[in-house]
Amino acid sequence: MAVPWEDYFRLILQEKLSQKTPEKSVGHFPPVLRLLEKRKELAAADQGLQAQREEFHTTMTALEQRWAELVQKEQQLKGSFVRFDKFLQDAEIRRGRALQRAAEERHRADRQGAEALRLRAQLQELRRERARLQRRLQRLEPCARLLERTLEKLPEFQEVPELVARFDTLADTQVALRLTERERLAELEATRAQLQRLRDSEQDELLAQAQRRAELRERLESARERALEWESKWIQIQNTAAEKTLLLGRARMSALNLFQTVCQHLRQPPALDIEDTEGQLEQVKLFILDLSAMLTRHRQPEPVATTSQP
Repeated sequence: MAVPWEDYFRLILQEKLSQKTPEKSVGHFPPVLRLLEKRKELAAADQGLQAQREEFHTTMTALEQRWAELVQKEQQLKGSFVRFDKFLQDAEIRRGRALQRAAEERHRADRQGAEALRLRAQLQELRRERARLQRRLQRLEPCARLLERTLEKLPEFQEVPELVARFDTLADTQVALRLTERERLAELEATRAQLQRLRDSEQDELLAQAQRRAELRERLESARERALEWESKWIQIQNTAAEKTLLLGRARMSALNLFQTVCQHLRQPPALDIEDTEGQLEQVKLFILDLSAMLTRHRQPEPVATTSQP
């Protein structure tokens, strides 16, 4: 925690007073002299304190001025740094633009060099083509003279190009006719091959049909045998079903007769339908069980009464 300046100077004054005051006996000086001595010491201390204050203020003023100068220099340095950074950025931008322009110039120079090489190669090719055409013209010069003599003998043609066009037309027609002939021959060969394949496939189909017909006949015979077997089994099943039906009818008639007999014995009218054979048998069963219980009770001996002795 910072100490206020007045308290600081007061503490210094007290220390100086305690250092300057001699350890004397109180009885040597009267109170008035001691008071004067104290006032002198206080005046001297105030003068020293005032001198220290002025010195402190002078030092603080110098420090504040120095601080202001330092702050101003710091601002100047910051501005210089900003300007220097801007200068560096501008220089980098200019350098990038210069490099880009240099790259573009190199690229343009490369393109122009490649174009020049291409044009030189094309010029050399054109020169070679010109020499080749000149050599061909020299070789075809006798043909040209022959064509001129032919024109003299063929008055229907006025110019050599007409004769050449006629010849080209005839040559193209001949080539087309040969091509058509080859196509027709190829189609004929393809048709013959297809016909042979159809004949071969027809023979194979006939053989397959005959084989299948034989298989179907075998399956038909087998089916007929199985049909006869199943017919005999069906007749046997019908006979068995007729016997079972007859037996079932007899059983139902027997059950109905028993039910009617039970109803007559119980002297009750029949409460069940004639077709309800299961219910009828259930009623007969209950009657038989009740009758058996009654017979069992009647067959049991009666208990003998025992007399108590006096």
